[in-house]
Amino acid sequence: MPFSQIASGDIGAIVTSLEMAKRPALRALPSSDLRFERWKLPSPDKYRILYRRIGEPWLWFSRLELGDDDLSAIIHDPLVRIWAVLDRRGIEVGILELDFREEGQCEIAFFGLVPELSGKGHGKWLMGLALQAGWAEPGVTRMWVHTCTLDGPGALNFYVESGFTPFQRQVETFRDPRLTGLIPKHAAPQIPIIE
Repeated sequence: MPFSQIASGDIGAIVTSLEMAKRPALRALPSSDLRFERWKLPSPDKYRILYRRIGEPWLWFSRLELGDDDLSAIIHDPLVRIWAVLDRRGIEVGILELDFREEGQCEIAFFGLVPELSGKGHGKWLMGLALQAGWAEPGVTRMWVHTCTLDGPGALNFYVESGFTPFQRQVETFRDPRLTGLIPKHAAPQIPIIE
């Protein structure tokens, strides 16, 4: 099979989109000592701090490219709902962002916890809350999410185990955000920088 060359300084990822076309059966919410708090109109700076804490190890950068006005237009849109996950001290350690801007759809735009919480069951708790919030919105007939090969190695299976079905796969290439200065060069050491 032929290979497709990726330009030096760029990164390639396989993106898998998944969907849930009907509300799942009710089930008990897994326990967690974390709290879930709606973030109404977070400042762009506060949003970016949490976004970086969660996403830098996976090279999340799309929201870092946006200026304050463009970012605020998204995160302050009444059809975009954001929650912070707080630890016992009240420190933000996770995010859930649901996007209802497309009629009848709920996109899980961002879903994540800081790396220190990985593998402790908090993701199942957060997904339970995400499904409750997404399907509670009147008129929603579909929830969907996408993940890529740059995310944590268990992300795709996690979404499938949560009830989502893969429906599309795409290849995405982009300039390495560590080379553009959006993310520090030491971030995501599992993904080599090729200049």
